[in-house]
Amino acid sequence: MSDQLKFIVEKLNQEPFKKNYNLITFDSLESMQLLQLLNDVLGEIDPKHVVDIREEMPDQTTKRMLSLLGILKYKPPGSIIDLSTFRQGLVTGSKPVIHPVLHWLLQRTNELKKRAYLARFLIKLEVPIEFLQDDTVADTNKQYEELMEAFKNLHKECEQLKASGFSTAEIRRDITAMEEEKDQLIKRVERLKKRVETVQNHQRMLEIARQLRLEKEREESLVQQKQEQKNQLFHAEQRLQRVQLQLKAMHHAVADSKPESLVKKLEAEIKLNSFLVNEEIPRDLETKKQSLYFLQKVVAEPAMSQSDLNELETKIDEVNAQINQLIEKRMIKYEPIDSRFSMYRQQASIISRKKEAKAEELQAAKEEMSNIERQMLQKANEARELEGTEILKGDEFKRYVSKLRSKNTLYKKKRQEIAEITAEYGILQRTEELLKQRHDAIQQQLQAIEDKKGISGYSYTQEELERVSAVKSEMDEMKGRTLDNMSEMVKKLNATVAEKKSSLAPVVKELRQLRQKCQELTQECDEKKVQYDSCAAGLESNRSTLEQEVRGLRQESIQEESGYHFINCAKQNLEVQLQRAKDEMKMYISPDPQERRKAIREQYTRMILEQENLGKKLREKQKAVRESHGPNMKQVKMWRDVEQLMEWLLEGFFLHSRS
Repeated sequence: MSDQLKFIVEKLNQEPFKKNYNLITFDSLESMQLLQLLNDVLGEIDPKHVVDIREEMPDQTTKRMLSLLGILKYKPPGSIIDLSTFRQGLVTGSKPVIHPVLHWLLQRTNELKKRAYLARFLIKLEVPIEFLQDDTVADTNKQYEELMEAFKNLHKECEQLKASGFSTAEIRRDITAMEEEKDQLIKRVERLKKRVETVQNHQRMLEIARQLRLEKEREESLVQQKQEQKNQLFHAEQRLQRVQLQLKAMHHAVADSKPESLVKKLEAEIKLNSFLVNEEIPRDLETKKQSLYFLQKVVAEPAMSQSDLNELETKIDEVNAQINQLIEKRMIKYEPIDSRFSMYRQQASIISRKKEAKAEELQAAKEEMSNIERQMLQKANEARELEGTEILKGDEFKRYVSKLRSKNTLYKKKRQEIAEITAEYGILQRTEELLKQRHDAIQQQLQAIEDKKGISGYSYTQEELERVSAVKSEMDEMKGRTLDNMSEMVKKLNATVAEKKSSLAPVVKELRQLRQKCQELTQECDEKKVQYDSCAAGLESNRSTLEQEVRGLRQESIQEESGYHFINCAKQNLEVQLQRAKDEMKMYISPDPQERRKAIREQYTRMILEQENLGKKLREKQKAVRESHGPNMKQVKMWRDVEQLMEWLLEGFFLHSRS
């Protein structure tokens, strides 16, 4: 509470109030002073409330303050439970009521100023319906609503301009800078004119420069027109290609179809389009209209705080719970247990949902097909611009694709072979290098030994003879071995093929029987699946019916239980009220005056008499003050005149004494 008082005093000592309070002086304010202070704060928020509360009746002051606080959406704190208590405290200037209001107002003064300003123009005047039957009143009301909407739009634009960062000072600085720049340019032009006037034929040169500028502008416009015409030509070619494709597709469809199939297709398209026009599009249009209505309603509402949003969320949750209860009641009421059509209704709803889903899929597929056709035309144009050849279609394109696939497989095979040969070549090259290094080392050692023995060149000759003989013998062996291997391989392959054929013959027979059996089992499986689906659908519908029945019984049980508790609580409340009424009656008719004074009726009667007496005294006091106001003011004026006369006499006495 002390923090609240400190905040209030600090804000009141600042602009625009400048009250010069401290905690003691603020806490010692009387009720009328507190009310006047509250009225001053409200007057700062809304200038219409700048009044002296001594010049108006208390009920008018209370009504005026309550209306403004209602517009500002003030909610009393949790300690003030009843609205009548808050109103009574506002009338009497109670500190527990006035201090929270001041704290709340001073916390958000700027925001509340904006809200009060908007409330003057956005709080709609409710005109009774019987008055709207008059054309003049209806037209005036319509004009009033249009002006309100125009004010909303203008206020939004003003807020956007304020939030955009532009300020009048910056705009003025820019304007002054531009004017200075304009003056500099004018001076520069004048200097250039003076400089040009000294040149011979300057008028002709200026005319030629002007013509050159005009021709350049004309050239730019012609280039722009040329580009626009190119774009138009490109779009026209695209449209022509699309139309040609559609024409070819229609020729193809007409050539390959019969009148019956065309009629069936047209009927299917008509059904689909009628479904979209009669069911899908009106539903979408209705949802769009509802969303637009809600959005307009939200825009028309004044600005809301976080507490307002939280309150709306709680209301939404409560309304949703009530809607769910009403839906369950309606299901229990209009879908009884013994209804024979529940299964058919459920199946019809499932079919309608499937139908809507398929229609949406078809619409999406059509849009996707149109996008793909557009992309295909674009790619065809790009290919034609790059290659200058026609695009293959139909069987030619299939043959071209098969040819490309065969070439691709051949290319992959050759590429793999080249990679293997390249890897083997690298290995052999490395082996050759190692062997050459080893051979060079051995040759150097052998040559050194031959030089030492005195028989240089012997190893080379001997090596050549051995190499030639070895090569000859290897060739002979390779020829014989190759022929033998080939004959043995052919024999083995023939034997293997015969063996595989003999072993696979019974397996092939068994496989044929199994295939036939598989076809029979597949057919039987399909029949069983159909039976299973129909049985499952029936069981599912029965299950849903039982679930609805159980849900209805549970809801009924909950409702009965809540009704029992509600009736029990109401009974207890009535018993308590009855007991209080008996006690009150007992005290009221009691012969003991002390007991009778304790009765609520006596207390309220006494309080009413006290308030009436107080009101009479205050009115008499007010009347006396009003009657004595004129003579008192005259007396004050006379005393002031006497005081001024005495001052003049004193001044004259001092001047006379000095002289």
